[in-house]
Amino acid sequence: MSHDHSHGHTHDHSEANRTRLAWAFGITASILVAEVIGAIVTGSLALLVDAAHMLTDTLGLLLALTAANLIARKPTTKRTWGFRRAEVLSATVQSALLLAVGIYAAIDAARRLFAPEEIQSSGLLVFGVIGLLGNVLSMWIISSGRNNNLNMRAAFLEVVNDALGSVAVIVAAIVIASTGWMQADSVAALIISALIVPRALKLLSETTHILLESTPRGLDLIAVREHLENQPGVIAVHDLHASQIASNLPVLTAHVVVEESAFSSGVAGELLKDLQKCVADHFAVSIEHSTFQIEPPAHQSTEHQHGCEDQGH
Repeated sequence: MSHDHSHGHTHDHSEANRTRLAWAFGITASILVAEVIGAIVTGSLALLVDAAHMLTDTLGLLLALTAANLIARKPTTKRTWGFRRAEVLSATVQSALLLAVGIYAAIDAARRLFAPEEIQSSGLLVFGVIGLLGNVLSMWIISSGRNNNLNMRAAFLEVVNDALGSVAVIVAAIVIASTGWMQADSVAALIISALIVPRALKLLSETTHILLESTPRGLDLIAVREHLENQPGVIAVHDLHASQIASNLPVLTAHVVVEESAFSSGVAGELLKDLQKCVADHFAVSIEHSTFQIEPPAHQSTEHQHGCEDQGH
């Protein structure tokens, strides 16, 4: 017995998401080429690190664009949720790449603090400004869709980090031009790393939480159990599970033991509707996909005789 609401709003967003990501990918790839040239011309570590960051972001946006196209595919008998989880996998890969780049940049920047290299500040400034303008444009394109799902959030996060990195590059160029302090380039690289790592860790935590099929954040299963058991006619709830397929797609299953009279009086169907409405409307996390097995009291003992243990506590 299941409860299924229409998710047309998800499909409404998908085409717009793909368009936004395609534009952001094109802009970011162009900035990447410019920054690689700039790093070679100027000898700047900060610009090279930002270019490496741009490379991962370009790959990340390509993954995000691929995931957005996969998400739009309809479910099949082999993939009953379609490719909805592709956005979570994409965001996981993006955050892992960001984390690796951030750690590498921090190590190399620390080394260069003690062995600074000659930097061409004017070229560094020009390429920093080019990068910032491109990043701001990408941010504007993606911003309206950043809350649609984890995939779009990861893409927006990458572009924001790029913009902050470009600001650090510009500041380093100004400091070097005005003071001659070459270590400013390494400091800028360290700042870029400090921006990357915490955000990458946070996103990685969110995506692995979903992939491990943990209880959706903000949903208290103890409170859910208590509320379900307080419904009229309900004796007990067991084998209660909640997880998340993708962003905005939590699911819940449970076995609900009800009074024998619910079957003889024909109210089991109404009780099922009440249970589904309960988990859809009562809690901070709305569960629109819920599956309940309604059981008479004698059925639970039969289940345990066959070795089915309650995993819901």
